[in-house]
Amino acid sequence: MSKFDFLPFKKAPCLFIVVVMSFLVACNLDKKDLKPNIVLIFIDDMGYGDLSSFGNLSAETPNIDKLAAEGIRFDQFYVNSPICSPSRVAISTGTYPQRWNITSYLAYRKVNAERGLANWLDPAAPMLARDLKQAGYVTGHFGKWHMGGQRDVTEAPPITDYGFDESLTNFEGMGAKLLPLTMDENGKVGRIWEDAEILGGPVTWMQRSEITSGFIDAAIGFMDKAQNEKKPFYVNIWPDDVHSPYWPSFKEYGLTKESSKKDLYHAVLEEMDLQFGKLFDFVNNHESLHENTLIIFCSDNGPELGAGSAGDLKGYKTHLYEGGIRSSLIVWGSTFINEEAKGKRNAESVFSAIDLKPSLLAFTGVKASENTISDGENVLETLLGESSLSRQSPIFYSRPPDRKNYYGFENLPDLAVRDGDWKLLCDYDGGRPELYNIVADEGENQNLAEMESQRVKALTDKVVNWYQTMPTMKIDSLSVSE
Repeated sequence: MSKFDFLPFKKAPCLFIVVVMSFLVACNLDKKDLKPNIVLIFIDDMGYGDLSSFGNLSAETPNIDKLAAEGIRFDQFYVNSPICSPSRVAISTGTYPQRWNITSYLAYRKVNAERGLANWLDPAAPMLARDLKQAGYVTGHFGKWHMGGQRDVTEAPPITDYGFDESLTNFEGMGAKLLPLTMDENGKVGRIWEDAEILGGPVTWMQRSEITSGFIDAAIGFMDKAQNEKKPFYVNIWPDDVHSPYWPSFKEYGLTKESSKKDLYHAVLEEMDLQFGKLFDFVNNHESLHENTLIIFCSDNGPELGAGSAGDLKGYKTHLYEGGIRSSLIVWGSTFINEEAKGKRNAESVFSAIDLKPSLLAFTGVKASENTISDGENVLETLLGESSLSRQSPIFYSRPPDRKNYYGFENLPDLAVRDGDWKLLCDYDGGRPELYNIVADEGENQNLAEMESQRVKALTDKVVNWYQTMPTMKIDSLSVSE
């Protein structure tokens, strides 16, 4: 007699088939019920044309380029400010940063007050992280914060007050942080932002050239733990790179402190790409992550003058011209992206960072909190390559209040609006309009304002009226300490 004669399926094969089929169905249901993971990568001060996959011939970014080759590149994706802090507020909340009185980079308390800025983002703001956390996600922020807790603003809320379970930040955020060491070509070691230790700890000092890997290692540990606990995760990885000052591995690149700004920048860009390779390998080498993770990659604003490149676009960081607000977006998701769209470059769809929150909530099947303010639109089908539809409403801008003259541009326009194929820039009162057909003239070279007076009037009314609906901080109500 065979040892298998005693097994149930020997006497009841039909029962065995039913059991097996039930098991397979249960497995499929479990897989279907798994909520997708999200990794949002937000680079600091990287230009629209800096990646090899977006046209840079002076630096190599093979790891990010591979991400682009397996995902979708978007040519007309916009962030919602040409400068750091408000851009981060917009992508985090799905709202215009003007709603929260954060229209330039956050600095010292007195400087913030002089510019009419809040000292930190209101913790009641409608954070994507909080909505996902309330739906069962574990949430982590690893990298630059810069939405409160910097310089002498030591009582800002901790990052965990905004819907994050864990955080590790730099010198512009509260709590545990990585701070940068420097090493020149002669081996001399220094420190940057040593005073940031007053913003909480624990503090770990790392070489500036390697600090992105510190944030990535922390994020990998967080994701690995979430995987083991079978919990979906939402993770921000927002490195210091590629913001100045530039401290690459000098000897490895044959550079010195006196090397050109552009050469130093390109070395930092290539080192950042190398460090991100570890993150991408981690996701790709774990089947469950590879099949169930969406990665979004972009920059917070345009490049610093003399460092990065905006390609053929006009302007730089802090400008409302295309070079300041257009960002090289890559969306990757092995099983989520339309197969026919993988490796393609979407040159048609126009949308912005405030649209990511409603799109990602739709992607995860999570509803926003009731009575939530939102300026974004759901463009999920476009993100996943199922459609080329654009955002339907205009995208509005106001310039950083401390940047009327900057990077060689004098008397810069105060407001801007992108509506369909058209873009208008003007002053707060609607004066000095500049009108461009961005599809035909992405370099903003031919001002059509005199030829299109009716269009100018319509767009001017839209952007001026929008700006007037935004709250204005009463500067004399702020507590300012010297």
